Amino acid sequence: MQSNRWTDGRETDKFMAMSEIASNPQTDDKREDTSLSVNPTPAISIDPVNTGSSGQAVPTEAGLASLHLRMDDISQMPLRQVIEAILFASDMPLSKGKLAQTLGLDVTAPIVEAIRELNEIYVQRQAAYRIEERAGGYQILTLPQYAEYVQRLMRKKDEGRLTPASLETLAIIAYKQPILRVDVEAIRGVACGEVIRSLMEHNMVKIVGRAEEIGRPMLYGTTRHFLEVFGLATLKDLPKTDQLKEPK
Repeated sequence: MQSNRWTDGRETDKFMAMSEIASNPQTDDKREDTSLSVNPTPAISIDPVNTGSSGQAVPTEAGLASLHLRMDDISQMPLRQVIEAILFASDMPLSKGKLAQTLGLDVTAPIVEAIRELNEIYVQRQAAYRIEERAGGYQILTLPQYAEYVQRLMRKKDEGRLTPASLETLAIIAYKQPILRVDVEAIRGVACGEVIRSLMEHNMVKIVGRAEEIGRPMLYGTTRHFLEVFGLATLKDLPKTDQLKEPK
């Protein structure tokens, strides 16, 4: 006979009962009925989807209930505090979509409202930080007036700083992207291959595509890290060219 988990369990229980009788013999008139009537109840497996006649997956009522149960613990916590904790623990900006995914929300409107309320609370208690929109996401940042003290702690390494040539090249790429290397060199008047390579090593510049011309040369643009470093939400936040001043 082919074994299964139901018959195996019943035979094991009977074997244990017979072993107990052998080790503790009783008289016929006092012997208890040790025959077991085992009718195990199969474990219920919640299938979140059913396959309908069309062959498409259809969510079941039990499946949807099980999905809601997973969020019970989070749903009992204030949304503002949960968002604050997530942003505090993250070392990079988090988009509204990423926050919604982490919280199990289908919409982002409650997240935007919670962030607005948090910033109002920070203003009221004169906190030294705010939640700012940066590089397409949100991040907790200290206010500018405390930069000097933060810099004393962080002590930025000189080797991590960009040279004037790198900054000039980066500015051209930022305002003209996507741009070819030859076009950058035409504007600067010098070769820029090594400088662009250095900017890529600093994760400031990346290859964003190839031009539709002979040889398919590479096009360069800025990275998300570039936005983070310069405190920009998007490239639209770059200063307007007519607002730029000639260096002294």
